[in-house]
Amino acid sequence: MSSESIERTPAVRLASVLLAIEAVAVVILAGWQVVELVTSEPASIATSIALVVMTLVAAFALFAFARGVWGGRSWGRSGGIVAQVLIFAVALGSVQGGAGHWGIAALLAAPAVLTFVVLIFASRPAGPGTSPR
Repeated sequence: MSSESIERTPAVRLASVLLAIEAVAVVILAGWQVVELVTSEPASIATSIALVVMTLVAAFALFAFARGVWGGRSWGRSGGIVAQVLIFAVALGSVQGGAGHWGIAALLAAPAVLTFVVLIFASRPAGPGTSPR
């Protein structure tokens, strides 16, 4: 099936854009991590490098999910939903402990909830003639 024959609802378009924006934000986060690695003395260089690599993997995954949703792939929506749940869990974790910060939690949680809801609306109904992809 070519990408031109896929019907892209407004929810599908919006979900793809939101996932891509999140991916760009995660790439920016990775850049900030590299700057911090170079300008400060980390407790462990190996751990800091591993964190940068894992952050870039997360950005790649978000870009892949955005493309999957755009292409009408169910794995794109599923992966995007899982990513939103994980982002929301990080947001909840950011308000715990002595250094908890509600502002950071809100900045993480609000887009995750919005993207989660849009991804749910971007799902397509199953029926005769539809095949899982």
